[in-house]
Amino acid sequence: MLRNLAAFLVGAVVCLLGNGLLLNVMMQAGFNLNQVESFRLLEARHLLSPFVAHAVPSLVGAMVAALLAGSRPGRVGMAVGGLHLAGGIVAAFLVPAPWWFVVLDLSVAYLPMAYLGVALAERLRPSR
Repeated sequence: MLRNLAAFLVGAVVCLLGNGLLLNVMMQAGFNLNQVESFRLLEARHLLSPFVAHAVPSLVGAMVAALLAGSRPGRVGMAVGGLHLAGGIVAAFLVPAPWWFVVLDLSVAYLPMAYLGVALAERLRPSR
């Protein structure tokens, strides 16, 4: 149980750091989250960066957690994806974005990517 908790915490930290790092790269490209005008100028192609900043950390964080977990690696990995999804839901209310992007982002970038990360971990994980 302690190993699973540690795996969850490590996976969550990897996920959150990855999200922050990727969003920071996006902001250095001239996007300002604090200015509503920035969102009005966005086109669909600009929304690829935040989508990737949500999807890739969910995949990697869940994979790391599942690889480190002692038992029930799938549940531990999906819990990391669920935590990231909870943050995404909060962000959806705080950051003005087109409704279609919010729906796409919340439905594809978090839990499905975490599931893919768990599936990859199962392939990489040595059989016991």
